[in-house]
Amino acid sequence: MFTIYIYVLDTLADWELGYVIAELNSGRFFKKGEQPVLLKTVSYSKEPIHTMGGVEIAPNCLIDDIVICETSMLLLPGADTWNAPEHNAIIKKASEFLSLGGTVCAICGATVALANFGLLDNRLHTSNGPGFLEMFSPNYKGQSFYIDKPSVSDNNLITASSTGSLLWAKQIIERLGIFQSNTLESWYEYFNTGDPKHFFALMQTLSSSNEN
Repeated sequence: MFTIYIYVLDTLADWELGYVIAELNSGRFFKKGEQPVLLKTVSYSKEPIHTMGGVEIAPNCLIDDIVICETSMLLLPGADTWNAPEHNAIIKKASEFLSLGGTVCAICGATVALANFGLLDNRLHTSNGPGFLEMFSPNYKGQSFYIDKPSVSDNNLITASSTGSLLWAKQIIERLGIFQSNTLESWYEYFNTGDPKHFFALMQTLSSSNEN
């Protein structure tokens, strides 16, 4: 079973997690017979945080409770508070994830936190535009590895811009291998374009899976 740790912090950007956590939690489009994944919210304390949208979230566990292995994943959402020193511990933990075979998925402001610790210096990545990381991370040295796309997957690191949450979700789901490939493509195209033909294609992939 995969364990997905979702780091929560004040001013968390609600929309950036929406696509991926909804699909991981519901399992509605998982492959037939696929095990559910376990989602845990984690933070530096057990005190509730308040998202950018005003939603209160009480963390399930603390950073020290995280267990890192090849079936664990860390989601780092964007927020306006990443420069607070209490978040350094989760970025150190992210470094351990990358070293030990876990997967780190960072979007928007969380990419700055990774850049500050040098975690983007030698890996393909993206963020909110080519100059964004230079503007907010004086330690950033990964310019030659920057890819100007909404979301970029490089082995066990997946990064995205604030507008790349859909593609980020797709790449995370692909990394986990929990959807059939044609289900994932139809899911992505439907939410990306709004064209009903992709919705019916999505439903067809589920029907085909249930018949097998």
